[in-house]
Parts: sequence; structure tokens; C-alpha cells
Amino acid sequence: MTTTAEARHDFTTLTEREVEVLLLLASGEQNRRLARRLGIAERTVRAHTANIVRKLDLRSRFEAAIVSHVYADAIRACAPGGHAAA
Repeated sequence: MTTTAEARHDFTTLTEREVEVLLLLASGEQNRRLARRLGIAERTVRAHTANIVRKLDLRSRFEAAIVSHVYADAIRACAPGGHAAA
């Protein structure tokens, strides 16, 4: 069954790493801290965030964080492999 969130935001278009970044955006942490948590470069976090905003047709990182907070379960369900760590 497709939820309204899934219909508006196709979470299945996201890569596994983009899902991880999206779920972490809800924490409100800066890119530098997210990069450390994921073991990737800050520039890579910015690139993933830009891809997330584009793929989900959002306006900003802030909007992505809100979507992540509100639809975390739907995002995890659509993640490659059906689950993602938060």
C-alpha cells in the first residue's frame, strides 16, 4: 500500500547512503558531524543532501529534515534492503 508520503516523495529513488543521510538530517546536526558519524567527507554529505532535495522535489535541507522526522518509518521501509540505521 502506498502512503501519501510515498506518493508525494518517492523514497525508493534514494540510495542506501542517501537514506542514511536523510534519516540523520532530522537530528539537526551540522554536515561536519554527520560526516563523522558516517565516516565520509563533509563534501560527500553535502552532495548526498543535494541529491535528496532534488530527488524528493524539496526546497531545502530544512524541508528534508522535516520530511525525515515525519516520515521516518516510511523512509526506512523504502530503503534498499528494507531497513536503514538511524
